[in-house]
Amino acid sequence: MSNVTSFWSANFVFVQGLSQLQKMSHECHPDCQRSMASKEEHDSAERAATVAANLISATRHVLKLDREMTEYSAQFLVDNALLEEKPGQSPHSFTLTIEDCLEYLVNMASPKTEAELEEMEKQEQRRSKITVRDCLECAFKEGIPKRESWAHLGCVSPLPAFASFMPRVPMKGKVIEVKKLEDAIKLMKRHPIAAKLLVFSPEIDHVGNGVYVGPSGAVGESRYVGLRDVILCGEEKFEGDDVMNVQICYKKRTSIFKVSLTRMVTTLADEGDESQTIEPSGLLVDFVVPRIFK
Repeated sequence: MSNVTSFWSANFVFVQGLSQLQKMSHECHPDCQRSMASKEEHDSAERAATVAANLISATRHVLKLDREMTEYSAQFLVDNALLEEKPGQSPHSFTLTIEDCLEYLVNMASPKTEAELEEMEKQEQRRSKITVRDCLECAFKEGIPKRESWAHLGCVSPLPAFASFMPRVPMKGKVIEVKKLEDAIKLMKRHPIAAKLLVFSPEIDHVGNGVYVGPSGAVGESRYVGLRDVILCGEEKFEGDDVMNVQICYKKRTSIFKVSLTRMVTTLADEGDESQTIEPSGLLVDFVVPRIFK
């Protein structure tokens, strides 16, 4: 096969591959659909990446870096945050060959090898550690593609090597972590901010148009679910209480509701269940601010 023929054959497979990757942002393999349907809620990496991508969209819009509100890929952050680079290898130094494309198609149709299963387990361990900060730092280092240019959130299809050719929006910035609520409120005047919300069930499911105040029932009626990443949308007075409007994705549903800023909560272990023990705290903790530079 001549060099010209090889080039155009590889280019055809590459273009087909990019089209398939973009298509994955809208519809995917049945295995992927089944995996998504089986989960009641996005995992911690997907939640953190969603908040980070939304923070980037809002911040760039506020700074007029984007002419209109632009959605960026949360799945890209899941795929790349905390990813270890191999020595001497840059994510932008990949050279595509037709063999690479054909190998990807063969691997997609082949049973997983033991080595591939071990790598999948390694990636699951990486994902379990991903935070909003990690996602933001990944975007500042690697850039980030727009949402429509990458696979959908929760996609379990293997990431092809030619995905590194997808266009990314470059950006520079740094991440600021704030511990005190009052400091976060001051920074809100200039920057969108993320935080973690202490989530209790069943109260989180029944907030509606009221105010989320954490555990409100008798002992044993409320259960501490854990921390969930949220975006702060604005402080206000509501029925005599200081509240913060927050945006959260919980059980795959995105909503905005009011959280009390005055309520302090603590939970003690019940019958030896240490997961229910938390120190006295406000409902919002661990504030994260993305500083994006023009």
